[in-house]
Amino acid sequence: MSNSINFSEVSTMWNEEKQKYVKRSTMSVYQLHLKRHLIPVFGEMTAVSEETVQSFVTRKLDSGLSQKSVRDMLIVLKMVTRFGAKLGVFTYPDWEIRFPPEAPRRIAPVFPLDHQRKLTAYLYSHFSFRNLGILICLNTGLRIGEICALKWNDINEQFAIITVTKTMERIYLIENDKTHTELIVSSPKTKNSYREIPITGKLMKMIRSIKERKNKDHYIISNSPHPIEPRTYRNYFRKLLDSLAIPEIKFHGLRHSFATRCIESKCDYKTVSAILGHSNITTTMNLYVHPNIEHKKRCIDRMVKSLGKQ
Repeated sequence: MSNSINFSEVSTMWNEEKQKYVKRSTMSVYQLHLKRHLIPVFGEMTAVSEETVQSFVTRKLDSGLSQKSVRDMLIVLKMVTRFGAKLGVFTYPDWEIRFPPEAPRRIAPVFPLDHQRKLTAYLYSHFSFRNLGILICLNTGLRIGEICALKWNDINEQFAIITVTKTMERIYLIENDKTHTELIVSSPKTKNSYREIPITGKLMKMIRSIKERKNKDHYIISNSPHPIEPRTYRNYFRKLLDSLAIPEIKFHGLRHSFATRCIESKCDYKTVSAILGHSNITTTMNLYVHPNIEHKKRCIDRMVKSLGKQ
């Protein structure tokens, strides 16, 4: 194209247009992919060939990045180049990029039952607002950003329901070619993340018992107008496990443990999926439904018995 401009220039135009339609947190991820990975490689190019993209993918995977991370970069690369092609200022050929076979997905780490019982007993007997937040996560499957953003007015004490309408995260922002971070409270991850979750009787009893210490506009885990951010809360959780001699597990393991216990209790998958705020039931099943060898044996035994009845 005679009026072609390079990828870096197209990305600037795309950024100005795209940020009108997506969340700030999403845009910050796109900008980081561009600044750290894409512009250093493709910035001066006026066309991006399949061979160049394939080489880029291979190098990133060889450097230790996950396939998901690299695929996310390619999504941004395609959005920018398609935007340039639509304006008639950039050449965009469609690519067919090859990825090596992925290793089997690891089963999500969860607390063994004895560790979960030990932690739960401690949390109920050693009240603090931070400990209350951990209890809520163990009993509802909330994500860390959701519990950090949760306020007292998100709990309906009359009906014992938590309403999830927001999340908290620290995002990277690029301004004047400099990177800084900002703590934000925004809408949840997806539309399915807007949800109502029942609160167990024992937990609700604890919440009602501190009624005089609550302000509806305060954050729950700080019980103040000032939030505790996810990074700080993760550190608190890690130190708590260490103090209890419970092997370390990531904060997200609270959510995994909740979901796993629900599945073990024969809860139907659709309901568990709705409580977790998953986009579809397939996500829930892929993450948490892992038949062990005993389940498989019983399944085959039932199949054989059914054949004998015919």
